Amino acid sequence: MDAQTTTMTNEQAAQAAANKFLTLNSGNLAAYLESCVKCGNCATACHFYEVTGDPKYTPAYKLFPMARAHRRTKWPWNWFGGPKITEAELQEWEELLFDSCTMCGRCTQACPMGIDISSIVAASRQAFAAAGRGPADLFEAAENVLTKGSPLGVTPAVFDGRVEWLEDDYEVDLRLDRPKAEVLLTVSSIELMKYPKSIVAMARLLNQAGVDWTFSTKGYESTNFGFLAGKMDIARHAIEKLVATAEEVGAKLLVIPECGHAYGVLRWAGSNIIGRPLPFTVLHITEYLAQLKKEGKLQFRPIEQSVTYHDPCQISRRGGATAAARYLLEDATDFREMTPTGNFNWCCGGGGGVQAMSRAADLRHKVFQIKMKQVEDTGASMMLSACANCRLTMDDSKAYWNWDHELESLVELLAEHLVEDEPHPFDGKPHLA
Repeated sequence: MDAQTTTMTNEQAAQAAANKFLTLNSGNLAAYLESCVKCGNCATACHFYEVTGDPKYTPAYKLFPMARAHRRTKWPWNWFGGPKITEAELQEWEELLFDSCTMCGRCTQACPMGIDISSIVAASRQAFAAAGRGPADLFEAAENVLTKGSPLGVTPAVFDGRVEWLEDDYEVDLRLDRPKAEVLLTVSSIELMKYPKSIVAMARLLNQAGVDWTFSTKGYESTNFGFLAGKMDIARHAIEKLVATAEEVGAKLLVIPECGHAYGVLRWAGSNIIGRPLPFTVLHITEYLAQLKKEGKLQFRPIEQSVTYHDPCQISRRGGATAAARYLLEDATDFREMTPTGNFNWCCGGGGGVQAMSRAADLRHKVFQIKMKQVEDTGASMMLSACANCRLTMDDSKAYWNWDHELESLVELLAEHLVEDEPHPFDGKPHLA
């Protein structure tokens, strides 16, 4: 490819990104772009800025690509064609929008104007995807959803085989492909391939509670890498597969496993992405288990070990399920909160698809130092979380830093402390929060 062709291709990519920015620039996004007062409060709320001190990681700086395109529609800029986006700017912004933003939403809490920078980053990623720009490994994971049914290549046949293996190995009833069920339980391929005991734990808990549930080989993958990569056709495909499956089995409730972004995308954005209301309720597994516990369907033995809880951003801060995990941990005799905690807790550093980007590994490891200090300050020996992506991110960084604290799944720990008597019979009533 000669230099002229390369230049033309780059120019076309920049124009494609600019055009996509403009199509997305309306309603609340336009209001956000007009609202930034450039106070810089968001800087110290960002974990990437916190560990580097580099001004380029100031979250408000991520508004610039969309804002630049936005000005092309405003007087007096539109008289002159407005500011143009260049290839050099695409190169600079790509790292800021993908590698160093987990879309955790912590910056919004610090913003006096309440600007949802996460939503602007998500829209900006769509523009970059339209220009063919973004991390190759993240894009590959998204394409796997179309070609294989899962970002990690878990095809229906692989899922079926994995379920059969877990059922035999752990002697638990993993209900698969039941024609009708009250609840459709989904999985994260991260859990299935890296943390399979989480699948077993969910089944044990729901079986004990007498829930009428099923897995389905027609729709099982809850993660949505299409959304994270800015490829909305793939995001829509993933959601529609789950919707069609739930409708087929007559499910009134779809349960998301320990996965933060899967919960946020389906529960809060799903109906907008597919253009119609979801025909079922969506709950995160911690919300559902909390409801079953409240109804007396689940009981737990005391957790004796000192534990603390890492709040996954998309479940707590942006999801609204902060209290559910703490209600489930009421049986812990030595539960210690981090500082800050709850909706103000620090991100793990790997959300928003950052965990899938190999080139972002060094920055992720630096961010994990924040979490290490939080845990050490509590004095707890074990950190729990309810997101497999957080767990994978933190396990990777734990190994990098040779950190000696335990990291565990909340759902797995609950299953280990489950009081198992005669399972509650299914009463035919929906167990919804």
